Amino acid sequence: MNENLKKPLMLIVDDVEINRVILAQFFKDEYEICEASNGEEALLFVEEHPVSVVLLDLVMPIMDGYEFLARMKRDDRFRDIPVIATTARSENDSEVRVMELGAADFITKPYTPAVVRERVRNVMARLENEWRKLEQSAQSQEIVDMRRRIELDALTNLYDRDNFCRKAAAFMQTDAAKKYVIVYLDLNYFKVVNDLFNVETGNLLLRSSAAYLQNVASGVGIAGRLEADHFAMCMPANTLNIDVIIQGLDNVVQSLNIPQNIRFYAGIYPVSNVFLAVAQMCDRAHTALATAKGRYTQRYAWYDDKMREDEIEEHLILRDMAGALAEGQFSINIQPIFNIDTGEDFSGEVLVRWYHPLKEFIPPARFIPIFEKNGFVARVDRFVWEEACKMLAYEKETFGRVIPVSVNLSRLNFYDENLVEYILDLIKQHGLEPWMLRLEITESAYTDNMHLLIDTVARFRKEGFKILMDDFGSGYSSLNMLRNMPVDILKLDMRFLEDIQNDPRARAIVKNVVNLVRDIDMDLIIEGVETKEQLDFLKSIGCKNMQGFLFAHPMPKADYLDRFVHKPEPVKA
Repeated sequence: MNENLKKPLMLIVDDVEINRVILAQFFKDEYEICEASNGEEALLFVEEHPVSVVLLDLVMPIMDGYEFLARMKRDDRFRDIPVIATTARSENDSEVRVMELGAADFITKPYTPAVVRERVRNVMARLENEWRKLEQSAQSQEIVDMRRRIELDALTNLYDRDNFCRKAAAFMQTDAAKKYVIVYLDLNYFKVVNDLFNVETGNLLLRSSAAYLQNVASGVGIAGRLEADHFAMCMPANTLNIDVIIQGLDNVVQSLNIPQNIRFYAGIYPVSNVFLAVAQMCDRAHTALATAKGRYTQRYAWYDDKMREDEIEEHLILRDMAGALAEGQFSINIQPIFNIDTGEDFSGEVLVRWYHPLKEFIPPARFIPIFEKNGFVARVDRFVWEEACKMLAYEKETFGRVIPVSVNLSRLNFYDENLVEYILDLIKQHGLEPWMLRLEITESAYTDNMHLLIDTVARFRKEGFKILMDDFGSGYSSLNMLRNMPVDILKLDMRFLEDIQNDPRARAIVKNVVNLVRDIDMDLIIEGVETKEQLDFLKSIGCKNMQGFLFAHPMPKADYLDRFVHKPEPVKA
């Protein structure tokens, strides 16, 4: 026997010590033996130890065996512990009584070792067999339940994402000659349901919507809940009536007395190859949905050739990005920021450019969002910071002066706990000072992780860096953000300036923002200035630092450095 294996625990309860000693001798090799002299003592022991079996004398002082057995079987914690009664009496009524109280067996004194051991072994074997049957039964049911849980979403009883993809693939491939569609459905403003009502109402809406979609798909297709409020269906193209489905979902929402602006939108992907990964089909249907979501007149959209072209372009960007960075396809442009009082550059903004050998120029609006999604933007940012520092070091050495430039810090960078140290090391390597490299953040980064952003910005400012908030007014602007964010310079988004000469409300907003920024002792840069009319208005309300095509387009590094030698012509008012 392996001595490291722990023996089961046997409790022998008898008020006569010699009886306990005899029984202990019978079982000392198979069990860990403990003893009690009455029922009360035994109960206390059982409460504190994992007893496997009890040998119980029936006639004892304080608490006899009958009372002990009755209490054991009334307690859910102990009722499954087998109890074998021992007594000098052999009357039938004693045996019947202890069996009725739940004893597993009955043995009489004087003890015959072989008989006693066999009785105990039989009881334990029966118990083990019963447990095995229960376990097998439970396992069988658990397997069934587990399979169901694994395949079905717990809330809606629709297939979850993985199993929807698997079932839809099998469904389509059984008759690959048919035309199929994948429909991706999503609620707009679903979070509002939970906020205005409660989570139970939101769950009820999801369950009710799922029941409707299951009914639509029943017999003709597959329905699934991909995540949150996102659903999908796979069905033959000739069975799809998307208008009816949308109307049916509207009816579900109405039946729950949920406001009408909570509604479903759909994207539809016509399957061209049933052997394509269903997850990719869902992605394409979701791409189509994104073009429809938020509209009121058109609640669904079909995946089309333009979306396919964009998808191919995104794939090529993802394929080529790492090689492009290694091969030097990225470069920096600088757009000067002009001070109309001095007639000189106030600073510059460093912008990344990608010149692909085959596709030539790829606009940042195409690749930056993709890089932000997959995290590659952090590597590109570091390239831009390095190039900006090289340029500033060249200015310092060649011209003996430096015009500060700003570089962008993408949201992802703020999750790097070594960000401040990295940029400090970078400027030290190039012999620069913190004021020379300004750091631009977007106001959307504030909504991602406000506390992390504020803490990081505060550390940068403590080291002497100037912080700019870019694109102010583009989406999330709030007075609370202006109060909390420790930034030095605000860049007012160009969209505030659209049609400013014909829009008195736009002029009033810009004027008041300028006054507010001045009152809280921040500097201001107006970006996107393109017309003489915009310039005249901005000068009239006291704006000085401006950026835009009216002054200069973004330019290659060589052209920007040339401005140090040849002072640019001032823009005439």
